Amino acid sequence: MWRSRLWDVLSAAGYVIKWGVICHVALEYVAGIVICEGESMEPTLSTGDIILTDQITPRLGQLNRGDIVVARSPRKPREHICKRVIALSGDSIAINRLDGTLASMPIVPRGHIWVEGDNSSNSADSRDYGPIPVGLVKGRVMFKIWPPKINMYPSSCSDPPKG
Repeated sequence: MWRSRLWDVLSAAGYVIKWGVICHVALEYVAGIVICEGESMEPTLSTGDIILTDQITPRLGQLNRGDIVVARSPRKPREHICKRVIALSGDSIAINRLDGTLASMPIVPRGHIWVEGDNSSNSADSRDYGPIPVGLVKGRVMFKIWPPKINMYPSSCSDPPKG
């Protein structure tokens, strides 16, 4: 009798360990769920938005201009940033700094990307710390999970109500 119970416990523990390993690998190397904080990507992403990230694309070097990425902060390695890719390795860019001055960086170095927040007046990004190594990128945002996008107006209305 006790052998039967021991076998049941070990069998259940085996399933828990197996599925725990599968979930860990999936969330660490395939896709991840991230809760956004800060105002740098508003209005695209807001504080409290939950997003799903693809962690394979950055590893394959398939980032594109316009992608939103989650990366380790180059200034605070324990924190993550969420920014839009503006330029890739080899691109030349003109920089509009936060203080209103215009500077130029001839070419984004090999193995780096240039990232900026959509809310340029409230974003610490590559304009402050320069291009970031692609190795810091943890994932590319695939879509927003929460809050869901809700159509506020019926499809028969062409314009929102006035008033």
